[in-house]
Amino acid sequence: MIIRLERKEDYLEVEKLVRDSFWNIYRPGAFEHYIVHNLRNDGSFIKKLAFVIEKDNKIIAHINYSKGKLEYKNGKISEAIILGPISVDKIFQNQGYGSKLIEHTLELIKKEDIPYVFVVGDENYYHRFGFESASKYNIYLNGTDTDEECEFFMILPLDKQILGQELAIFHNPDVFDVDENDVDEFDKRFEYKEKRIQEGQLS
Repeated sequence: MIIRLERKEDYLEVEKLVRDSFWNIYRPGAFEHYIVHNLRNDGSFIKKLAFVIEKDNKIIAHINYSKGKLEYKNGKISEAIILGPISVDKIFQNQGYGSKLIEHTLELIKKEDIPYVFVVGDENYYHRFGFESASKYNIYLNGTDTDEECEFFMILPLDKQILGQELAIFHNPDVFDVDENDVDEFDKRFEYKEKRIQEGQLS
């Protein structure tokens, strides 16, 4: 097993991995692979944190980070990093490969002057890496209710002194907003997969 930076020649293999790992999980089909594709040419992309795990000459896991923004109630705007998408080949899921990528990249982040990292996901999974509910710091994901705790939107506070209690809204990079028709057109370059409505998908 090798953890290494993603290379240009990996792009298509990574996109197939991301597509397969997310297909029909959160919605019929997937659009995470399209986000990964577009991120690489976007100013929000953090290339030095785009890592893969290679095993037996095959990429089995992948992680991205990008720069969103925090908008405070007083109008101040600051840059903020978000983890994801992260993908693991279905054959290798629940074997610790995702954790290895997260731990590896977070160790690199801790060496930088980065005060916090955000993630959207399963709180039971991300708590083990030190992530907490961002609501605890009065920070909310754009589009969610600021009167209620948003458990799936979390922060890893690396410098708690910089975090006040002023209301702030986190905005994902614009590239995260995708048009379903654009995704369908992009999907034509991949093997056909049936979109299905399944239990547990986001409404």
